[in-house]
Amino acid sequence: MTTPTLPNSELAVMELLWRKGRLTARQILELLYPDASRPQHGTVQRLLQRLAAKGFVLRDRGLGVNLFSPAISRESYASAQLESLADRLTQGSLVPMITRLVEDNKLSQAEIEKLRRILEEQDE
Repeated sequence: MTTPTLPNSELAVMELLWRKGRLTARQILELLYPDASRPQHGTVQRLLQRLAAKGFVLRDRGLGVNLFSPAISRESYASAQLESLADRLTQGSLVPMITRLVEDNKLSQAEIEKLRRILEEQDE
């Protein structure tokens, strides 16, 4: 199964859930739209419904209030999106992408060392 790319509005909800863990719709509303001049309750409900339908959000009704939590980790989502990008741009190879990041100094020395350790572990 491929992981769909989320539009920015749904990704904003997921970012909150990844950071906070579990939230009510009201908490999401207050965090996403703290200064809203118009009610945004319906918007948040639609976002949560779409995310649940896509398998990104779990709803817990056990405490008398709906609590929403991520059904997929940030890392899993990022990995799936990276693979999809590699499929589209480099016939599935991540090497050109990683090479470009290194050559353009987009990775810190610590990140390069982490990659080196991972590669060395794969050789064993």
